[in-house]
Amino acid sequence: MIRDCEDHGYFRDEFCPICGEEGKFIMSDYEVEKLGRSMAAILRHGKYNLEMDEQGFVDIRDIVAAVKERNPRMKWLRPYHIEAMVHTDPKGRYQICGSDVRATYGHTIKLELNLPTDENPYSLYYPTTEEECDIIMETGILPSDRAMVHLSRSYDDAMKAGQVRTENPIILEVDVVGCEEAGIKIGRAAKTVFLCDGVPPEFLSIAEKEEDEYYDDDEDTGDGE
Repeated sequence: MIRDCEDHGYFRDEFCPICGEEGKFIMSDYEVEKLGRSMAAILRHGKYNLEMDEQGFVDIRDIVAAVKERNPRMKWLRPYHIEAMVHTDPKGRYQICGSDVRATYGHTIKLELNLPTDENPYSLYYPTTEEECDIIMETGILPSDRAMVHLSRSYDDAMKAGQVRTENPIILEVDVVGCEEAGIKIGRAAKTVFLCDGVPPEFLSIAEKEEDEYYDDDEDTGDGE
């Protein structure tokens, strides 16, 4: 659930993780899931035909009105519910700017997201299946069901994402420095999710897991929801 602490703001738990206060109830887990599905439909896939700018931002009030119109059981929805959703999302899936909100990744519609490209890691990772690996190593990584290629910050992040499709994914390592020198822009969408238009085969290799590798189990995997 989402609650609101008077001193520390929105949080997802029974009690504020900072002061331990119960706080004010905002949404149940069920309501969070319902709202999340609606926001994904609108912000990632362009449903409901709401006005969206080229960077994917939509007015929060328009989202509230559209969701309430199509879901009679969500007449309770107000702009602050969306703000609470965004500020507590553990995967960093959304971004608020003024009175507008957008999804940071997972789009099936083409946008100019203008993501930050500085301070990228030297390598990123991408999960694939044994059947697709040889093809990708020859042709490179191209978008499939999404508008952009989603890369993971770590081997483990990519492994977690790949296991959604196959039990034993093969993890490819992306030479980020080589891509950038070739003029390929890679933008950071969330703490562990990076986006690009594609990765040529010359910047790919089969990855080997490193023992001291970075991993944060609370963050997104780069190729998941």
